[in-house]
Amino acid sequence: MYVSAEHGLSPAALVQAPPAAPAPFPLSAPGRLYFYRARNAIYHLFRTLGFGDGGTVLVPDYHNSNEVLAIRAAGASVQFYRIGRNLEPDLEQLARLIKSTNPRALFVIHYFGWAQPMKDLITMCDERGLLLIEDCALCLLSETVEGPIGTFGDYATFCLYKTLPVPNGGVLVQNRRRLPSLERLPLGPCPVMTVGGRTLELLLEWLRNRSHVAGQASFGLKQAMGRLLRQLRVPRVPFGDIGFDFASVNLAMSSTSRRILERLDYETIRQRRRENFLQLRERLEGHATLFPRELEAGMCPLLFPILVRDKAAAARALQQRGVAAQEFWNFGVPETRGPEFADAQFLHDHILELPIHQDVTPAQVEYMAEQVLDLKLALS
Repeated sequence: MYVSAEHGLSPAALVQAPPAAPAPFPLSAPGRLYFYRARNAIYHLFRTLGFGDGGTVLVPDYHNSNEVLAIRAAGASVQFYRIGRNLEPDLEQLARLIKSTNPRALFVIHYFGWAQPMKDLITMCDERGLLLIEDCALCLLSETVEGPIGTFGDYATFCLYKTLPVPNGGVLVQNRRRLPSLERLPLGPCPVMTVGGRTLELLLEWLRNRSHVAGQASFGLKQAMGRLLRQLRVPRVPFGDIGFDFASVNLAMSSTSRRILERLDYETIRQRRRENFLQLRERLEGHATLFPRELEAGMCPLLFPILVRDKAAAARALQQRGVAAQEFWNFGVPETRGPEFADAQFLHDHILELPIHQDVTPAQVEYMAEQVLDLKLALS
């Protein structure tokens, strides 16, 4: 059996009629702006807010580096605050850092679908007059009793393709104050071959989720086509890369992504992810090292994180058995690798990502659980 790392795109999603239900937040937010990817939105937000003079932003020490590189590319200075092994900020250390660094903004990352303690963070920002910016790349479609994640800060950014079967797309939501110059940005179209190639990958992933043999054969043809395009030097924008690329910062989200977004059943996507998460947790609880967090009502989990001793070895072992487990966020920017960032380094070293996306079936969840249990993957 094969369990894919990512969701695929059903051919029906390209042609079916839009559903009657309204689009969820942030796709229904009045102050939303679309970008090719979320890191571009982060860059343009900080540039427009006037951080080119080096104003200080407080950023979690547990990050994947793209967001930090985008903030720095906009001219801002970055100071890091501690994220504990429970994936939440050390509020006392953060309060001290706010007093000592005189920052202009607090950048908050919500991990895997869970919300950060926003009441405390909002209070801190209000008391010191800080901008509050939410990074919701890992939390699309997640809601709390107080409202959707991404509605609490002054601004929020989202990555669409991590959760949805679109070839590209990031969203910036302006919750408090709209920025006219940001809304007038002259974003250009993404290269056709980039959009077409990524859309084809998503369609083939959908096929591979249903027929591994046919999907593998199709991917072989797609890879051969990719090699030919590279030889011909056809311009394409990298996908899934680490870093910040000025060459692609002014690209718009594609019309293909917009068309697909209009046709998705978002409640079904959230419900399937929740069902897969709960099924896997029930099978692994007490046998693997899980995060002690409940799946609150409204939460849309991006993935199922477990803690393992050797992340690389565990990923290889599962991949050899057909489970496309991923090493989640192996490192951040270099200066967060010292002993004062021990908890962040622990998370980088030990979090393994198990796929629970909307295309994973109950039988695949059961198979995945059996492999984790058979391999005895746990932290200790």
